[in-house]
Amino acid sequence: MTDTGGGFNSTVYDDADADPSALDGQTVGVIGYGSQGHAHAQNLADSGVDVVVGLRPGSASRPEAEADGLRVATPTAAAAEADIVAMLIPDTAQPAVYAELEPELTAGDTLQFAHGFNIHYGQIEPPPEIDVTMVAPKAPGHLVRRTYRRGEGTPGLLAVSRDVTGRAHGEALAYARAIGCTRAGVIETTFREETETDLFGEQAVLCGGVTELVEAGFETLVDAGYTPEMAYFECLNELKLVVDLLYEGGHAEMWDSVSDTAEYGGLTRGSAVVDREGMDEILADVQSGAFAREWITENEANRPAYRQHRRAEQTHQIEQVGDRLRDLFAWDDTDTEKRA
Repeated sequence: MTDTGGGFNSTVYDDADADPSALDGQTVGVIGYGSQGHAHAQNLADSGVDVVVGLRPGSASRPEAEADGLRVATPTAAAAEADIVAMLIPDTAQPAVYAELEPELTAGDTLQFAHGFNIHYGQIEPPPEIDVTMVAPKAPGHLVRRTYRRGEGTPGLLAVSRDVTGRAHGEALAYARAIGCTRAGVIETTFREETETDLFGEQAVLCGGVTELVEAGFETLVDAGYTPEMAYFECLNELKLVVDLLYEGGHAEMWDSVSDTAEYGGLTRGSAVVDREGMDEILADVQSGAFAREWITENEANRPAYRQHRRAEQTHQIEQVGDRLRDLFAWDDTDTEKRA
């Protein structure tokens, strides 16, 4: 049953809410065979859905997709055959590829995404007779595939931007079921909400915020005369232990698991390093489209600032120290598995 209670503010769907027959007779064209593309295509095929993978003739992924037992065609041929076209290539590549595919879309087809960037910011504007949906697993593709094969699933998001056929929501939910997401739970959202929260989370917390926090802590200790090795362990290596606790049981689990000294110090000092005003500015740039315009312009200029920032990160002292120290660990191969 659709879960609108249980303390949730959003509607959450499970297997029982999805009718797999909504995909009967439908062909799904999966454009791209990277992290998400390979997982969606294989899971859909294993669920009995007719799948064709759209890849350029010279794509290095073509032999992989064929070896996985999937039909492969050019992106335009896949779009011409498909009833549902799933755009699973990088956001930056989508507008140009979509321009090639658009003539192959016909009234009643569905254009589907796993991230709302290009629809929300107007980089792709589908014709009015096309349904536009989003099914977005909240996990990397290799986990989407691995959990599916174990009979489990990863949580996902579902959004409908346009439903001209009256079938868009049911088809998207059936698609989410076919790739395993409804086994865990699918949350209903909008293209705007998914896009803006995703960008904010990446910039302020998950990628930008975390790396800046780690580097600032590392530099503070090293500048004060402590060894880089100790600074690395305290500010980066042990971060995984804390994140695992947060992931498994939230803040309460983490506070219960660390020492009382760590808990008191964190509770009384942690807020000193978080700049809410800066976070509000980041969110404002996302909401206004300022970040999107900056990123689009950056790509059009062949990414000069992007490359400069990457070089600075790659040459930071914490990377040099980390390269040496990580050799001390016997990493579990599953931690770095990219394909399943």
